[in-house]
Amino acid sequence: MTLGLWLERIGRTLRERLYGLFYGLGYFFNVLKESILFFKRRQVGFRVLVMQILFTGYEALRISAVLALAIGVAINLIGSSLLAGFGQGKLMYTLLIIVITRELGPLLTAFIVIARSGTAIATELGGMVVAHEIEAYVAVGVNPITYLAAPRVLGVVISMMVLTVYFNVFGLFGSFAVMQLLKPVAFQEYMKNLVEVLTVGDLLLGLVKSLVFGVIISVVSTYRGFAVERSTTEVPVAGIRAVGTSFILCIVADAALTAVLYLG
Repeated sequence: MTLGLWLERIGRTLRERLYGLFYGLGYFFNVLKESILFFKRRQVGFRVLVMQILFTGYEALRISAVLALAIGVAINLIGSSLLAGFGQGKLMYTLLIIVITRELGPLLTAFIVIARSGTAIATELGGMVVAHEIEAYVAVGVNPITYLAAPRVLGVVISMMVLTVYFNVFGLFGSFAVMQLLKPVAFQEYMKNLVEVLTVGDLLLGLVKSLVFGVIISVVSTYRGFAVERSTTEVPVAGIRAVGTSFILCIVADAALTAVLYLG
C-alpha cells in the first residue's frame, strides 16, 4: 500500500468518525429538546410513555428487589462478622451507604434497564424501520423523534430514578428484615447508626447518576434503533450495539461523577 492510499484511508476514516460524532450530538440535542417539550404536547406519544414506564419500571421491580436484598444482606453479614472483630462494626453502615446509594445501586439498576429495555427499544425501532413504519410516520407529517423517541427517553429516565430509590429502600431496609433470620440486630441500633451515616448528598448523588444513566441508555438505544437501514439482520445487531455502547458509557459516566465527588 502506497503512502498516498494509506493517508487517504486514514482521512476517510477520520471524516466518517467526525461525521458520526456530530450526527450523534445533533440527534442527542434534538431528542433532548423534544423530551423537554413533550408534556406541552400531551396527545402525542402519551400512551407510549405510559407503556414504557410499565415495561422498564414496573416489570423490573422484582429483579431489582432481589438484587438489592442480596447485596444488602451480604454487606450486613460481612460487616457484622469481620468488621466487628476489629472493633469497627459501625463501618458496616458506611459501606452500606457507599455501595448501595452511591455506587452499585444506580449502576446495577442501569445494567438491569440496559439488559431489558435497551435491547427492546433498539430492536423495536429497528423493526419499525425495516417495516417502513418510520417512513409512514414521516409521510403523514408525524415526527418520529417526537412520537417514538421522546416518550421512550422520558419513560426510561423516570423508571431509572424510581428503580434507584426502590433499590435503596430494599438494600438498606429490606436487607435488615432478612438479617433478622440470620443474625438479629436491634432495630433501634440499626436505624440510629444508619441515619447517622446517611446524608442528603448520598441520596442526591444516586438520583443524579440514575438520571444520567437513564438519558444515556434511552438516547443510545433509540439512536441504534433508528440507525437500522434495510435488512432484518441489522435489527439484532442494533440491540447488541445498544447494549455494548450503553454499558461502556454508563461505566465511564459513573467513574466521572464519582471522581467529581471525591476530587472536587
